[in-house]
Amino acid sequence: MSAARVLDWRKAAPADVVLVSGPEEYFASEAIRSIREALRAKHPSLELNEVDASDYQSGHLINIASPSLFAEPRLIVVSSVEKCTDAFIEDGKRYLGSPAPDTTVILRHNGSSVRGKALLEAVRAADFCIEVLCPKTDKEPERFKFVQAQFANAKRQVTDGAIRALVQAFSKDVPELAQSVAQILLDSSETITEEIVDRYYGGRVEADVFKVLDAALAGKAAEALYLLRHAMASGQEVISLNAGFASKIRQIARISADPRISPAAANMSPWQLNRTRQELQGWDDEGLGLVIQALADTDAAAKGGERNPELRLEQLLLLISNKGRSR
Repeated sequence: MSAARVLDWRKAAPADVVLVSGPEEYFASEAIRSIREALRAKHPSLELNEVDASDYQSGHLINIASPSLFAEPRLIVVSSVEKCTDAFIEDGKRYLGSPAPDTTVILRHNGSSVRGKALLEAVRAADFCIEVLCPKTDKEPERFKFVQAQFANAKRQVTDGAIRALVQAFSKDVPELAQSVAQILLDSSETITEEIVDRYYGGRVEADVFKVLDAALAGKAAEALYLLRHAMASGQEVISLNAGFASKIRQIARISADPRISPAAANMSPWQLNRTRQELQGWDDEGLGLVIQALADTDAAAKGGERNPELRLEQLLLLISNKGRSR
């Protein structure tokens, strides 16, 4: 069991040794920044040293951590621990045996390799250490929770629709997503709605499968077709778009078969389950069956069965927009 305290990246705090672990670089940089600012607020003369563990030479950590003549507090930030040299592993374990006074050492390990495992285990076994977690945030539910927490920390009201619009607009970049939240918080004093997000970032929302489906499931056939054609013109393939449609329709069919299903059993977050229940309104078994068959036909067409699978995909979209009714 770990003896080191484990903290979320938002709650990063100074300690003799802080392991900042995980792949999300934005979280890691924010955690390191907050530790540095906390130390500087307490010690304006803080001495900062940066070390690259990938080309580390023996003895360097011990030397820069040794007490200076005027005993200024120190912060040592060690990057690339996942690529560290053998010398750093040995010096790191030696340092853990006798940490320098008035010194904070931050070890940044992105988790991309098991390099330095023995050192990480030693850090986690030490009760004077802290581990700050920076988990991967590349799926929509994870980014939804991230944005939700950003607004909650700022004590601001925001609608689920606004959060989802932001996630869609900045679906591939956590730093830009965080900056977009900060900008809206700065410029708007009211409850953040989808309309406000659209006012700021509507041009950034990509015409991807989620946007297309949102329009179709809302019965907005013309808008859905426009977005679909834009997505295909931007290089998205019929096969991948159809797969996205299929994933959503399977969710709707699952909820239709068991309206009381739990989020865990449905493999969805609570907000996803509630949204899917709303999207189920107006559907019946016959309509779902027709759409599921149309999905299979479109998949076959896209895999060489027909010359114009794009037309088949458009017909499928119209069928979804009409909740499975052919007319």
